Amino acid sequence: MKQAVSVGELHQVRNWRIKYVNRLRIVDAGVVVWAVAGAFGVRFGFYEPGNQTRETDYVILSIALALSWWFMLEFWGSRDAKVLGSGTEEYKRVLASSAWLFGFVAVFSYALRIDTARGFVGLAFPAGAIGLLAARWLVRQHLALERRRGLSSSRVLIIGGPFSAAHLVRSLQSAPAAGYLPVAAHLPGAATNAAQSTALSLPVTGTASDVESILEVIAALDIDAVAVSAGVNLHPEDLRRLGWELAAKNIGMILAPALTDIAGPRIHTQPVAGLPLIHVSTPKLTGGKKVAKRAFDVVVAGLLVAALSPIFVIIAALIRATDSGPVFYRQERVGLRGTTFDMLKFRSMRVNADEDLVELLKAQGSGDKPLFKIENDPRVTPLGRIMRKYSIDELPQLLNVLMGSMSLVGPRPQRAGEVALYDDAAHRRLYVSPGMSGLWQVSGRSNLSWDESIRLDLYYVENWSLMGDVLILLKTFKAVFVGTGAH
Repeated sequence: MKQAVSVGELHQVRNWRIKYVNRLRIVDAGVVVWAVAGAFGVRFGFYEPGNQTRETDYVILSIALALSWWFMLEFWGSRDAKVLGSGTEEYKRVLASSAWLFGFVAVFSYALRIDTARGFVGLAFPAGAIGLLAARWLVRQHLALERRRGLSSSRVLIIGGPFSAAHLVRSLQSAPAAGYLPVAAHLPGAATNAAQSTALSLPVTGTASDVESILEVIAALDIDAVAVSAGVNLHPEDLRRLGWELAAKNIGMILAPALTDIAGPRIHTQPVAGLPLIHVSTPKLTGGKKVAKRAFDVVVAGLLVAALSPIFVIIAALIRATDSGPVFYRQERVGLRGTTFDMLKFRSMRVNADEDLVELLKAQGSGDKPLFKIENDPRVTPLGRIMRKYSIDELPQLLNVLMGSMSLVGPRPQRAGEVALYDDAAHRRLYVSPGMSGLWQVSGRSNLSWDESIRLDLYYVENWSLMGDVLILLKTFKAVFVGTGAH
């Protein structure tokens, strides 16, 4: 449960959207002016005697470009409250609006045969785009801190059946950065005992099914948005009327289907006879997507091997100097579609450490769980403990990536003994190549439970995208640097 927020605090942040959007407008203006003025200064100099006409033309162009850029960010919806604070849509809109603007400038210059300095445009666009993304990220971190305190969030009333409402509450509470703060639940048509026995961690406002009762609850609790979960016991006409009433009061309405762990690109809405039918496409990593992922793996892994080769040599020398055993450790792991391969690591344990694994698992009480991890493992060498904390021992797996048995991003490969304990859901991890990094590594590493790790891996399998791989890799550097959750 979150810490309770006082009524005074709630009234102070009721207009958080206006404050946050205004903050973004100021930040965007600063970045755009910095990028355009900087490009002007680098390309032409801030003062050049004897060329005042050309300089004046580019001053006008710079002002027009900065204003157009700022307005383009507004018109493209990059400051829309629905995309702020979490997810990648905000960043996508920032990049799309910037690219369209400069694309228009290029087409306009070509069509009218205007001699626009390519160096000026070539500097302003990347500097501004990167600056905008960085600034948005920094502002988002501040917003995330506020939302973890229950501030700068939309107060949400959950409407639905007991079990679906409980699931929706848990989901929203697990992602405070999304900006939805459940404050109560309303269970239309539910039996009294069901309402009392549900696992909801919120007060239940009642079980009345009429729209008037729901509107009274909304007014009493000062609700910003209503989330309707699956299994709600409301007549379709009442639900439609509720939507009309909410729209008139400028209160958001959110429909939460029973589908879980499905990302936006797989969801397509098709209106049929006034019904918004939701189509869910089947996840496939074939054809061009498969080629793109493999090409990305080969290029990035090749560059990393070339850049990190001196570190490979140093680590190998340290291992041999502190322990007379082999530098590398090979272990058979299960990969794509159940095939096996030898995974490479820098050896971080004493020689023949695998012989003690069964006894250590029994002593820890986790021998029957499909995650063979030993906390405070006595087999780890002093050097190995340092390597494991920062995942240095995993670097040789870049060679596995180049050979095609692994990918840079994917579910972690496990031993055959672990795979033997899989249930039907966990077997879906084997639908894609195992990875050096993945969602569970950037979400807590070994601090996560097995169920949490599986849920994250299945989400990745179901919703793979190349941009998602890039984002996971960027988050991996942060997770490795902090060293949290490494065993």
